[in-house]
Amino acid sequence: MPWVQTYDPLGQPWLSTVAAALPIGLLLVTLAVFRWRAHWAALAGLTAALAVSVGLFGMPASAAAAAAVDGALYGLFPIGWIVLCAIFLYDLTVHTGHFDVVKQSVAHLSADRRVQALLIAFSFGAFIEGASGFGTPVAISAALLAGLGFPALQAGGLSLIANTAPVAFGAIGTPILALAAVTGLPVGALSAMAGRQLPFVSVIVPAWLVVAMSGWRGLREVWPAVLLSGGTFAVVQLFWSNAVGPELVDIMAGLASLVALAAFCTVWRPARPWEFPGDEAPVPVPRRSLGEGGSPEPLARGSASAKTAPVPSPHSPRPSHRQVVRAWMPWAILSVAVAAWGFGPVKALLTGGPPAAVAYVRTGAPPAPSPWLAPAFEVPGLHRRAYRDRPVVPEPVDRARLADPAYRAARAEAAVYSLNWLSATGTSILFAALVAAAFLRVPVRELVSIGRGTLARMAWPLATIAMMLALGFVTRYGGTDATLGLAFTRTGRLYPFFAVFLGWLGVALTGSDTSSNVMFGSLQRITAEQLGLNPVLIAAANSSGGVMGKMVAAQSIVVATAATNEQGGEGDLLRFVFWHSLALASIMGLIVMAQAYVVVWMVP
Repeated sequence: MPWVQTYDPLGQPWLSTVAAALPIGLLLVTLAVFRWRAHWAALAGLTAALAVSVGLFGMPASAAAAAAVDGALYGLFPIGWIVLCAIFLYDLTVHTGHFDVVKQSVAHLSADRRVQALLIAFSFGAFIEGASGFGTPVAISAALLAGLGFPALQAGGLSLIANTAPVAFGAIGTPILALAAVTGLPVGALSAMAGRQLPFVSVIVPAWLVVAMSGWRGLREVWPAVLLSGGTFAVVQLFWSNAVGPELVDIMAGLASLVALAAFCTVWRPARPWEFPGDEAPVPVPRRSLGEGGSPEPLARGSASAKTAPVPSPHSPRPSHRQVVRAWMPWAILSVAVAAWGFGPVKALLTGGPPAAVAYVRTGAPPAPSPWLAPAFEVPGLHRRAYRDRPVVPEPVDRARLADPAYRAARAEAAVYSLNWLSATGTSILFAALVAAAFLRVPVRELVSIGRGTLARMAWPLATIAMMLALGFVTRYGGTDATLGLAFTRTGRLYPFFAVFLGWLGVALTGSDTSSNVMFGSLQRITAEQLGLNPVLIAAANSSGGVMGKMVAAQSIVVATAATNEQGGEGDLLRFVFWHSLALASIMGLIVMAQAYVVVWMVP
């Protein structure tokens, strides 16, 4: 039976809002206050979401169950698939001993932890975000920082904070493209507007990272590197988003920032290199671990892991150029593979086969998914069953037409699960890992053993991600997310500030800026037009503000703890990043307020 969402089932907007917030509140409290393990907190939140959606908001029980299953499957693939393959690649480099050389090369470039965080979490993470998104940069950056000797909490937290400014243009501009599709606003105008909001934050975030690590004194000591890293990224982000379009903003800006900072580190050093309290004394890479041609031999089982390995130092013997190139090759292969998978013709080939790739090159039309390469399944009991109603969407539901198949196809929410196993970002990471293993001449039996170890270690994190996404899907199809969002629309002239927090809420609930734009983009435009505000400004604010919610999204927290092998520390990590998230969102809110009422010339 069709079902029209209701956004005030209790007859009092504030009371319905409190009810809608109960599952998310329970999840956060059990994680951050009671310090439950993430899978138990996720299960509690999911149970509460099912009870609220069915018991109070009237969602059919069968639809709620189907939404939970759909979300769990999406959590396992593609999100869990990305994390699993990223950790497999990292484990491969640790097991073969090449990560020790990576640590040495980074230490010789800069032994300062603050500069290392800028290089990896901000610049390299932004490049990976631009190419793939969907949790990939957090998984890769957190694993790299942990391997370099960063404490797990810092490695995960700094990666989450850094993964903010690039997110709106991540995955080849997908969030902005989705926002244009649901709002009907020009994609060029939305790209330009986001590109005039986010550069301010792009300059702030590197400084924020350093202050979070070492305080204001620490920032004064490395301000040239901070300014160069964030400034280069911001300038390219502003130019590319306004002059070219949203697709390659992060790739170009992240690459420019990475190259500029790495080159700067060859001629500049901070006066006082900063390390974490408790960093162990530096120990050189053992010479006896280097085989013929400078290739590290596999580490013996039980040898030092990335978490316990001594911190490298620029005073230890410098690895040869050949050793450094060989050790970094898996990460270079990863960058090329992830970027290639996001390239239009390649994505069309992997999704629809050769005919789709040819058609894409000729016309630019999106490829029709192949039933073999990207089979899609309508979710039974959920597909085209739930209707969003006004004011979340422009037009109210015509209940007299609910039985009309054409009307249902046009208005009801789709629920289609796509198993795009070949074009998925996780597959590009797996491909990179297999190519790297061949390059490093890792025996097949040893490679299988590494994979089994990774899968065993990731079992609970994958289950947790599945439950987190199940919770998010239940809130989306149950309409409780819209009830929470509507609370922000009652703020009058302050709405430009709270429009940012509406986007923040969407990303915090779903873990995706794209999903937040799809959920709330239309609502943002409707509210802006009702209040006499520029809809391009407010719609872009949904995406620009949403990026600040990425670090507190449950799936992001779990990805970060899984990447640092710190399962059970999700509550500590949430407490670490929560206030950073609110503060950065507030700064973005003030920027949007200024653009709405003071510097209105900035709105295209």
